[in-house]
Amino acid sequence: MDCRRILPVATLLLTVSLVGCNPQAADTGDAKPSAATGSPAPSGAAGGPADGALSLKDAIGKIPAGVEKRDGYERDSFKHWVDEDDDGCPTRAEVLIEEATTKPEQGERCALTGGMWMSYYDEVEVTDVRKLDIDHMVPLAEAWDSGAYDWTAQRRQAYANDLGADRSLVAVTAKTNRSKADKDPATWLPPADAAHCTYGADWTATKLRWDLTADDKERAALLELAEACPDTTVQFEPAP
Repeated sequence: MDCRRILPVATLLLTVSLVGCNPQAADTGDAKPSAATGSPAPSGAAGGPADGALSLKDAIGKIPAGVEKRDGYERDSFKHWVDEDDDGCPTRAEVLIEEATTKPEQGERCALTGGMWMSYYDEVEVTDVRKLDIDHMVPLAEAWDSGAYDWTAQRRQAYANDLGADRSLVAVTAKTNRSKADKDPATWLPPADAAHCTYGADWTATKLRWDLTADDKERAALLELAEACPDTTVQFEPAP
């Protein structure tokens, strides 16, 4: 069973709330599926900021400063798509099931057929699960550069399979995920302009949740986003 579905909303480990996040697309809302579809509450949901939420600018200010360190990085350093709760569905499938706007059928070994998803990076509706990737909001290489190089293997695995926060892992089109690769917001933003505020908040919340650092260029890019997203708020809880 997906642990995110059994937790009450009040105990979700990370929520991000945006109000009118994009001044150029205030009436369109976030491209992420809404809670009414059965998906997790999107970071672009309308409504007032949650208790304890920070403005995006203030949240960015809490990200520790650091210099990136790529030495020694290997993707295999982060064991991912594990079946942590032994229900037959690995992390990838858990995210796909949770984020589907139309739920897929589950077959043997959690093989998924049917279903529908909305990729918020590019506002594309997807009905073929093979055309979706599960994106680590902060890519594995970026996480390594920003502090995960000094983690235990167990903590890196927990990061790579983080189902305790709705926005750590997102289902998006393979095209956008591969375009993003390991880039930070200084060199890549989602192609959909309406996604930028959501993306900046999700990135910031993930960095804070895992106590990852930001270099000067990354911070400057995030602060530029914050200027364009004055009503964007961030709420997070540190990872266990």
